Amino acid sequence: MIDVRRAGLADLPEILRMYRRLEQEMVDLHEMWPLADGFDEPIDLSVGARIESGEWYVYIASIDSAPLGFLFAHLRSLLEQAHGERVGVIDLVFTEPEAREVGIAEALLDVALADLSMAGAERFDAPVLPGHRLAKNFFERAGFSARSITMHRRKR
Repeated sequence: MIDVRRAGLADLPEILRMYRRLEQEMVDLHEMWPLADGFDEPIDLSVGARIESGEWYVYIASIDSAPLGFLFAHLRSLLEQAHGERVGVIDLVFTEPEAREVGIAEALLDVALADLSMAGAERFDAPVLPGHRLAKNFFERAGFSARSITMHRRKR
């Protein structure tokens, strides 16, 4: 059985360990990830601040008390013409590679979407790196579709 709960500061070491694994996977897809899409260094302070913040939704998933994944989300206001509507943003979701395909990420996403909905979100975003086919497929199975692609280049 998969247990998903809000993370506390006691979970920080496990979340940091898994974050570093996520970071390596993302760097292999795009060198900009740790500079633009990850968390500010020092990571322990950034993650700890999100866990303690009332504005961030941070979850940890486990099976038999073994931490196997995490999810970070927040609410973001849309433009003024949306009349106060907010979007739930799934910032990061990670499952240990050896625990993939057993429903960890799905369980995390279900809990996060329910909590974000209760907080007023009716729309949801989840940034995915180009070429990250597993993440794209995961979110598409959950009913997401692409609405934006961010283009990038370095100075020549």
